[in-house]
Amino acid sequence: MAERLDKILSHNGFGSRKDIRKLLRSAQVLINGKRIYDPGFQLNVDKDLISIDGEEIDLHDHLYLMMNKIMHTVSTNKDGEHQTVFDLLDDDMRTPYLTDKLHLVGRLDMDTEGLLLFTTDGSLTHRLISPKTHISKTYFVILEHSESEEHKKKIEKAFLEGIRIPADDNEPETDCQPGATVTWPSPDEAKKYIHNSSIFINEKGQMLLGNKELEPNYALLTIYEGKYHQVKRMFQAVENKVVFLKRISIGSLKLDSDLLPGTYKLLEETDLDKLN
Repeated sequence: MAERLDKILSHNGFGSRKDIRKLLRSAQVLINGKRIYDPGFQLNVDKDLISIDGEEIDLHDHLYLMMNKIMHTVSTNKDGEHQTVFDLLDDDMRTPYLTDKLHLVGRLDMDTEGLLLFTTDGSLTHRLISPKTHISKTYFVILEHSESEEHKKKIEKAFLEGIRIPADDNEPETDCQPGATVTWPSPDEAKKYIHNSSIFINEKGQMLLGNKELEPNYALLTIYEGKYHQVKRMFQAVENKVVFLKRISIGSLKLDSDLLPGTYKLLEETDLDKLN
């Protein structure tokens, strides 16, 4: 499908449409080897080759970003008091076009870290957040206290059958869907989820989150819905407390282990096949 050149370039972070007109005058913009000056030129991103001053440009119909959300950031575009996840984006992701179109796929709580998706693709967002799709979301959890093997079995059964969670803020108590699964990773297994987080391991091997020492009480929880503070309320219902929470996957799409907290990367459309 063909679209205007200025729209496509603006969409891909090259500035406003006014900026694109200036770019076409000042830079050598070639499409299939031919110099283009017309911002209204019809371009097919799937078939046409474009270069700017000799550098080939990889264009996208839509933009998809994976961020490793850092603690104490708010999952919103604007907030008068706190830093937002949009504040962490580079200037080329803040063009007028992207400011209007780029949005979050779901949210993470302010004190939760991990996998967060941004996109300009509204149809993808609708599919992922629809209650009908039942796409899995997996979280790495550190709990306040350890669980006996006997109580772990009871927790596994309660989560799998669908546990009733307590009220929280203005949300009433409610039932979670059946099918949630929980496993209990070893300290060695947990290292891969800790290394690109806000947790600091000191020379004594202690886990510190700010000034608070964390105990190695780990869980991996997979759910298929997204109720308010759901993970925290589920463990509260079994008489424990979440002290650290990090989303590590959505469907089969896993958080990139190379992404440090607060950083992000572009996703390819082939990555979207994992979101099911």
